[in-house]
Amino acid sequence: MKTVRVVAAVIRDKDKVFATCRGYGEFKGGWEFPGGKIEANETNKQALIREIKEELDIDIEVNELIDRIEYDYPDFHLSMDCFWCKIIGGHLVLKEASNAKWLTKDNIDSVLWLAADRLIIDQIKGSL
Repeated sequence: MKTVRVVAAVIRDKDKVFATCRGYGEFKGGWEFPGGKIEANETNKQALIREIKEELDIDIEVNELIDRIEYDYPDFHLSMDCFWCKIIGGHLVLKEASNAKWLTKDNIDSVLWLAADRLIIDQIKGSL
């Protein structure tokens, strides 16, 4: 099975985290933490900074790794490094997502998370 390596930004503002709703493709309508694939010759942090700028038009500071999620989707294995991040510049613009929300530990379960992202929700709740 093919392995896809990605990075995800858990963008935090005090007691809230930012989530996006996939606006295209096989997983359209599912909620996730924004991010994307790591390109050749990029570090995880460089990839995350680039992806968030492309998808949301903001600059972020990438902080500590929360966890690496390993998940088998039907057609591929996902290896996703999730990092705490904060916005350091720009204005949020949804360039690829169909929707977005700031969520707290009280309503983080109110969206339909994609399977891999769901695996990190309890860890995030424990830190909010």
